[in-house]
Parts: sequence; C-alpha cells; structure tokens
Amino acid sequence: MFYEPANGHGLPHDPFKAIVAPRPIGWISSMGRDGAVNLAPYSFFNAISSDPHLVLFSSEGAKDSATFAEESGEFVVNLASRDLAEKINASSIDAPRGVSEFAHAGLTEAPSKLVAPPRVAECHAALECKVTEVRRPNGLNGKPAGVIVVTGEVIGIHIDEAVLKNGLFDVVAAGTLARLGYRDYAAVTEVFEMVRPRWKG
Repeated sequence: MFYEPANGHGLPHDPFKAIVAPRPIGWISSMGRDGAVNLAPYSFFNAISSDPHLVLFSSEGAKDSATFAEESGEFVVNLASRDLAEKINASSIDAPRGVSEFAHAGLTEAPSKLVAPPRVAECHAALECKVTEVRRPNGLNGKPAGVIVVTGEVIGIHIDEAVLKNGLFDVVAAGTLARLGYRDYAAVTEVFEMVRPRWKG
C-alpha cells in the first residue's frame, strides 16, 4: 500500500511509529526552578553525535520534562531496561506538577554528580546532560508542529559495574528497552557483530 499521511492511512491505527522502530527510550529526569522533580519516558529520543556526546528528546507539547530542562538547562537520561519496564510505564502517568513520578513508580532518587536533577538509582546507566539547544520545529506548512526538541551535551556518565563485560557495556545484560509502535516494546536479548567495510580502491 501507499498513502500520504496528510490524507489518512485507512488502517485501524497509524503505522508511523511502528515503522520507525525500535526507538531508544529517553527516560528523562529533570528539575524546575522551584525544585520540583519530574521523571518521564520519551520515545522520540536518540544520540546524535559522538564528539561531543549529544542527545536529544522531543516532547509533544510543553510537558514538564522539556519545560524543566529549558528552565534549568539540565537533565538526566536514565537507561530504560526490561527489569524496570513496569516502573518506566508507571512514570509516564499524567500526574499534576508537584507529584513525584519517582515516588509513584517506587523508584529511588540518587544524586547526580554534575547536574541538579537526580537520576534513577535502580538504572544500569545514566547520562548527565547540559542543555545546548531548545527548538520548536515547523511542519511543511510553516506552522509550529507543537513539539519541543531539547538537545543536551552529556557531561557525566554513570554505569553499573554489573553490565560491564570485558570493558564493554553489555546491552543484553542490561536488557535495554526500546519503544515500538502501538502499545509494543522490545528488549535486547541478542546481539551480533559486523565489521564495517573499508574501501580499498
């Protein structure tokens, strides 16, 4: 089939997010100017540069994570993993400002080293970030798409020693979680290696 998104797809549910999958989950902890802490998962998240280490997440609407990150200039990306899937989902609740998603999901706030927002103590890894850019992209019609894209540079990295194997971060041991389409998720249970080819001509 072929369809133009502007004209509808004719399917029971929009397949866009199922096609653009799996997507890493940015489990973002942030803190507002007033000291309020927020924790929420974002499936529009990824790393976009290795030098410097840059990550971004996109918030559909002015939710607390994007608002707090823009206010404070800081956020933490906590690794989403299979053993914490239910707690990650619990933290996605549309709780009013001032309600702790950490407490609601039964998670522990751990102090970060270089930024004010806490990290999730139970996570196998966490990235402490400073905001470098906040954008509000437009669609083809020139109108705002209603999303806030927050880019941050990773200035500190926490890793659970249990998921380091021979000096490498073991994503299978970590059970890294990914977002698919609809209500579906996937966890990394198997990896394989391929060596990137080099042109010899």
